[in-house]
Amino acid sequence: MTQVSPTEPFTTAGVASAEDGLVVLDGPDGIAIAMTAEAAQATGQSLIDAAEKARAQQPDGDMADRASNMIRSKGSIGG
Repeated sequence: MTQVSPTEPFTTAGVASAEDGLVVLDGPDGIAIAMTAEAAQATGQSLIDAAEKARAQQPDGDMADRASNMIRSKGSIGG
């Protein structure tokens, strides 16, 4: 398994599946999370909204540098 720095954004998408009434998201580097259908739907919409905003912010600069700066200023990506 490749070690990724917390300031380096993932470039591969996760894969979602439905199992036993839950949504399971398998992400890069073995990241996995199970959610209710409701939580998954809200998370999915939130990800789409955030991705649209992030794309609008991308005209220049290095992605890893921006992620590193964001983590330093907020304390964490979700912060």
